[in-house]
Amino acid sequence: MVDREKSKHARSEKSDRFSELPDPLISQILSHLPTKDAVKTSFISTAWRPLWLSIPQLELDSREFADLGSFVKFGDRFFDLARTSSVHKINLTLDSNEDEDDSYLASWINAAVKRKIQHLHVRCSSEKRLYEIPKSLYICETLVSLELYKMKMVDAEAFSLPCLKILQLKLIWYLNETTFERLVSSCPLLEEMKILVDLSDLKCYRVKSRSLKKFFFVRTSSPSLRGSVSGVVIDAPLLRLVCIYDNVSDSFLVNNLEHGAKLGLALDFGLKDLDAAGVSSRRNRVRSFLPGISKASSMTIDADTFKLIHDYSESESLPLFRYMTRLSVTLCVSNLNGLPSFLESCPNLEVLNVALNDNEEMNQSSFFAPVVPPECLLSSLKVADLDIPISGYAAEMKLVKFFLENSPVLKTLALHVKYPPSCRL
Repeated sequence: MVDREKSKHARSEKSDRFSELPDPLISQILSHLPTKDAVKTSFISTAWRPLWLSIPQLELDSREFADLGSFVKFGDRFFDLARTSSVHKINLTLDSNEDEDDSYLASWINAAVKRKIQHLHVRCSSEKRLYEIPKSLYICETLVSLELYKMKMVDAEAFSLPCLKILQLKLIWYLNETTFERLVSSCPLLEEMKILVDLSDLKCYRVKSRSLKKFFFVRTSSPSLRGSVSGVVIDAPLLRLVCIYDNVSDSFLVNNLEHGAKLGLALDFGLKDLDAAGVSSRRNRVRSFLPGISKASSMTIDADTFKLIHDYSESESLPLFRYMTRLSVTLCVSNLNGLPSFLESCPNLEVLNVALNDNEEMNQSSFFAPVVPPECLLSSLKVADLDIPISGYAAEMKLVKFFLENSPVLKTLALHVKYPPSCRL
């Protein structure tokens, strides 16, 4: 009996010690819990009831509430304008009917801006409406990262985001192209940008930034919309990573790219336009695009992108990619013979990875090695990874022989042998 009392007393002392911590420290501890669990701590005692309201971060999903009214009531308590505690991070997921009042969002964002919000993520999952981005967010002096999904951005008198470093805009509707340009130009410290564009969004995106280091762009569309987009223009001299997936834009320009950048390319500039005018137009787009990326040090190219570069090289010379040391390329078997000519433009290449997206047709193809091998094979290529299930076809053997006989400094040649079914374990 005595031992039980001692144990109970010890637990009580531990509880008292925790409760005696300063409220700001307890709030900081609660911030590491999911919002639901942080709210549950208000039932511990009367003194704990208001503590969750001062936590520096909040995660709210309207779908987890019985109705919009209860969701708004809960959020209004946290975003009470009378509170002065700072807010570090807010993650909101909104899903409401088309006719429901959304004025609460503006009041919440206004309160977050007032409480020095640093990280904001707003995701609208409704298929029936677009929430309008409150204008107070355009002039938030403390915001460091911003991610918006399926929202409407209207023009404003002023844009000023002096601390913003990360910007993710996914399926955003803009009043006009100028609105987007003004937003980007208002971020003097912007380092990373991700853009996901809707199927029906046919605007030209102009990205001009003296601080941007990472840029990701995704736009896909149905064949009926192809060829109707004016394109994307990037002017960011500090870019170090560029990833593009775009099968729609008429043009894609990268200006002022310094050497050392890494590129991931999946674009076709209207590759499927087969008439004479389409071919000529595509050639002009490639001619404008390639010089802008010629200083890249590492490049990953998909099959469509390689095809358009190969088609272009048959009539015009490629620029020199003298800074490129790493290349990863996926190509069709029918374009395999274009690999040596592309390598000729990469005189300092050290690492090469080659993959085929239709290697089952290798038995119907031929590989013709050039009389004079590319310079990089003779002087710099150290690693060649042929990600091709080798089955013994003549074209495969010629390709392997081409690298073995012409690469005196090669240290590693990786082959992926395709075993016949009878030899598999």
